[in-house]
Amino acid sequence: MAQSALAAGRGLSGRDDPASMPERTRARAVKRVLFICSRNRLRSPTAEQVFSARTDLECSSAGLNHDAENPLTAELVEWAELIFVMERAHRDKLRTRFKPSLGAARVICLGIPDDYEYMDPELVRLLKRKVEPHLPQGPAPCA
Repeated sequence: MAQSALAAGRGLSGRDDPASMPERTRARAVKRVLFICSRNRLRSPTAEQVFSARTDLECSSAGLNHDAENPLTAELVEWAELIFVMERAHRDKLRTRFKPSLGAARVICLGIPDDYEYMDPELVRLLKRKVEPHLPQGPAPCA
């Protein structure tokens, strides 16, 4: 049976678990950010890819539908400090299905319809414009 990324000691996106990182590395990863859409195939994986380049963020993505590439779990919701959903319906489903797991996480609806392909340049521009104002003023992306 497959272990979750967290149980296996790896981060949610296959990176090392922050608890096992050297102190100087952990200090940079100040925000755990989760991006949610329906099926985790286009919008939320694009957002994860775009913002995971920031050294001050740990990013993951998931989908609310049961057939999602990476279905949303209570564990993921509990891990996140900041949650971005693409549509109001996602926010409503998140609050209905995972209310006990939300804790102090901030949920922000981006209002981005399912009209884009993965890494579509227009989607990337829209994500940056809508997400960046909610992120800490951190260092520039690496590489």
